[in-house]
Amino acid sequence: MAEKKLQVKKLQVSFRTQAGILKAVRGISFDLYKGETLAIVGESGSGKSVTSKAIIGILSGNSIVEGGEILYDGQDLLKIDEEHFHKIRGDKIAMIFQDPLSSLNPIMRVGKQLTEAMILNGRARQRNSRKEFNTHLALLKKNLIENNPENKDKYVKMCSDFDKFCIKSTQLEKAYNAANSTAVSTHTNIDELVFLLEKNQRVALKAQVVTILRILPRTYHHYVVHGDELETLIPELNGLVKGKKAIDIDKVAVIDVLKRINDVVKAGIDREHPDFFRLGYYKFRNPDFDEKGYTGSIADLDKLTLDFLDSDFMIEFIKLGSEGMLYSRNKSLDAKKELLPKLNEFRDLVNSMEVLDKKVLSPRLRELKTGVKHAVDYVRVKKHSVEYSFGISVSHEFKRYYEGLRLNPKNLRKYEQSKAKFDKLIESGKTPTWKVIPPYLVDLELTKSNIIKILDDLIYRYNKDIASTTYDPHKEMIELVDFFKEQASRLVYRVTQGIAKTRAIELLKEVGIAEPEIRYKQYPFEFSGGMRQRIVIAIALSANPDILICDEPTTALDVTIQSQILELINRIKKERNLSVIFITHDLGVVANMADRVAVMYAGKIVEYGTADDIFYDPKHPYTWALLASMPDLDTKEKLEAIPGTPPNMIYPPVGDAFAERNKYALEIDFEQEPPLFEVSETHYAATWLLHPNAPKVEPPKIITERIARMKKEVEDYGKDR
Repeated sequence: MAEKKLQVKKLQVSFRTQAGILKAVRGISFDLYKGETLAIVGESGSGKSVTSKAIIGILSGNSIVEGGEILYDGQDLLKIDEEHFHKIRGDKIAMIFQDPLSSLNPIMRVGKQLTEAMILNGRARQRNSRKEFNTHLALLKKNLIENNPENKDKYVKMCSDFDKFCIKSTQLEKAYNAANSTAVSTHTNIDELVFLLEKNQRVALKAQVVTILRILPRTYHHYVVHGDELETLIPELNGLVKGKKAIDIDKVAVIDVLKRINDVVKAGIDREHPDFFRLGYYKFRNPDFDEKGYTGSIADLDKLTLDFLDSDFMIEFIKLGSEGMLYSRNKSLDAKKELLPKLNEFRDLVNSMEVLDKKVLSPRLRELKTGVKHAVDYVRVKKHSVEYSFGISVSHEFKRYYEGLRLNPKNLRKYEQSKAKFDKLIESGKTPTWKVIPPYLVDLELTKSNIIKILDDLIYRYNKDIASTTYDPHKEMIELVDFFKEQASRLVYRVTQGIAKTRAIELLKEVGIAEPEIRYKQYPFEFSGGMRQRIVIAIALSANPDILICDEPTTALDVTIQSQILELINRIKKERNLSVIFITHDLGVVANMADRVAVMYAGKIVEYGTADDIFYDPKHPYTWALLASMPDLDTKEKLEAIPGTPPNMIYPPVGDAFAERNKYALEIDFEQEPPLFEVSETHYAATWLLHPNAPKVEPPKIITERIARMKKEVEDYGKDR
């Protein structure tokens, strides 16, 4: 089974408007798997874009998230603060909008717009890595000492040695990174200069060559470029420009030498290097060791340093560290066992109150929040979001409840006064020129049930942890060591301007922009709409996200360019194994790229299945309507427009929201909302036509003929092969 990258559960989003509360998303649920494209399809106002904005945390200020969860990487994105969301948005989850100009600064060169995000994200990762490394090592030491105070000196020295050799490792890696990043940027600069010279572009040749000559020595490193490899080439290049005017420089000869230098630099970039974590410990214990004099292979050096690290330090470090991990785990479990009765009591108290009493509940809630905070096993690398988000989420729900308790009566009085005035005018034969605005009322029962759900989730998690017998402290400690290695490596990996420029040019190539060395320096207005969208895609990919959300990315483009952008997104998804959410109003757009499709109408998912389910066996009349309005080259029937307009979601329909526009509607459609009926393990549809007692109804002729034709084409294709 593929890994779930994102889970949306019973999401409810509304908006405050002057006319009342608009119900935009009404309890939708779906999963997104690694490497798949999920298309969310529906007309304007169906709630598809609101869903995507909720996922990435950019809902407008008048939005109200009334319920649900959006789970990513163990966190509920609806319950984390902006500081934590900032680490996810753009870095882990990126978004492409409909209009590329909304994502681009018109007065900034596209190259700078690409590199700026990389550099800022790189700095943020460095700061976070330093904090995470220090925090977890301090916690490990604290738990070891608390578990066995008699061995305090031993634990202090062990953690200190670990810290010191990690510093040594990062120093080695930092020196390598500095030389390698300079080599990468030098390689890009030489490539760009050669490209411009061969294209007869105007360049400050002498100045650029002098800059390259000055920077080349910074690439020298035992595991990057060896100085003797450029011993003859540097003087040769210097001789071609030294003391000469630009007009007298032999460009052909310069290009030849630059290419030979670049071959050496490229070989240096690709040169194998050792595991610096292992080498750092070896040099920490053997300061006189000089790896430059080591004549064995990199593989032999890695084995030598690993054997020494394990026997001299790491085996014991993991063994003792496991004791600290187990102690921390048991301490957390004891705190949870002590807290469970209080949580259950608080939950029952909330449930028993007809009106939640702030004076009674607030002091108890403060105590519980402190208790939950202390019960978290902070030294573990993998943590659960329920515990971390408890304080934020439950406080938010209580705040909303008490605001509703205070404001609901006032809003209701205002509404009643306005309604009475309106009715009086009508009774007197006058026509009011204004509308009665429905009251904005917090659903106190829903808010109360949300509080109980948060408590239930935490109680369930605590009971599950307490009953679990699968905890392996040795495995947890190995994961912690791997975490330390990752943070130490991130700490010294600096995204320089040169590295960022190299990546930017590679990204421009990846998204299909020709001559990226020239395009890099241009402004957005110098690009067509399709090219601008390619740049936006490149910016979205610059942080290597897990999830890419495409919100109508081709709507503003002409048909031929649409196809190119769709092919590009599809190719990048496969090459990077990305998970993609593709928002569109046009089913035809996703016919050849979606793995699964969710059809949305009036804030609900009305049909959900694989692409084959939706295109070959559609069940909901709204899906039929979308398909019937979708043009293709072979359909001879007249396309069918969807009659009517979507409902006003300030006053959501009682039954099926599509009933008023649905010529197949049953009487029950106007009285009761249909559930999601299971068509197969992968296919669901919310229509009463799937009820066993419903009359048999066939899809429109235009759809049945198209499905028959598509099936025959697939069958004929299989025979030809």
